[in-house]
Amino acid sequence: MSLGKKIVFLGSGNMAEALMKGLFRARVAAPEEVLCTDRRGERLKELADRYKVRVSSDNRAFAKEADIVLLSVKPQAMNKLLVEIAPAVDDRKLVVSIAAGVPIEAIERKLGHGRGMRIVRCMPNTPALVGAGATALSPGEHATEADLAQARALFDAVGKTAIVDETLLDAVTGLSGSGPAYIFLVIEALADAGVKVGLDRRTAQDLAAQTVLGSAQLLIETGKHPGELKDQVTSPGGTAIAGLHTLEAGGLRTTLMNAVEAATKRSHELGKKFLEADPDE
Repeated sequence: MSLGKKIVFLGSGNMAEALMKGLFRARVAAPEEVLCTDRRGERLKELADRYKVRVSSDNRAFAKEADIVLLSVKPQAMNKLLVEIAPAVDDRKLVVSIAAGVPIEAIERKLGHGRGMRIVRCMPNTPALVGAGATALSPGEHATEADLAQARALFDAVGKTAIVDETLLDAVTGLSGSGPAYIFLVIEALADAGVKVGLDRRTAQDLAAQTVLGSAQLLIETGKHPGELKDQVTSPGGTAIAGLHTLEAGGLRTTLMNAVEAATKRSHELGKKFLEADPDE
């Protein structure tokens, strides 16, 4: 069902386009309700031709016109963008940010203290590009339940969502935000192994990718603990238990846990650095 709101994407990269496609597919918004800005004229023409949305390079004008302002620029471009749109954004608008590592406090500071800004910070991941994303959302102090529901509707259109406290968004970044990179490495390694034992590259990669996809789907649909599903694959003296023994000996479980912890720590460091930076930089 349509939100009936005018939505502006300030920054129209791949993630913004994925969200836009999801909104149209789920009928959460219609093309005439969507506005897009970007610094690249060729990108704006591409989006206008492909989706029949209105486009502009004027962030402030489109932010003033919209009901929902979606901040979808790179983190390093966020300061400049917020300064530009601050005069056009007040507490009547919902601000949704997908900029990794940019805290709500920093957004509030740039848009103006004491204005009761309604902000929801989100951490999506790249599988949103194919409608299979995982997004965590955190409401700011002044965001209402209705605001959170509207923000969630945007990301439900491209996958699954969860509500978490903002203090946990670094952990989300370490797990699901960075997680696709870990899984791509696992798929690549499995495919390499398939080639090593005699499969051609394409067959090995297809089988590895489908195995990861199918295993995740089985886990989600059955609701069973992954350990229980693992045990269903293994049989006494069989092939799977031999492979699992090798994985445990190689420290796969510990390595993945360490990877999530390291990425979480790095996300926290980047957010802290953003807050400590000169607000006029």
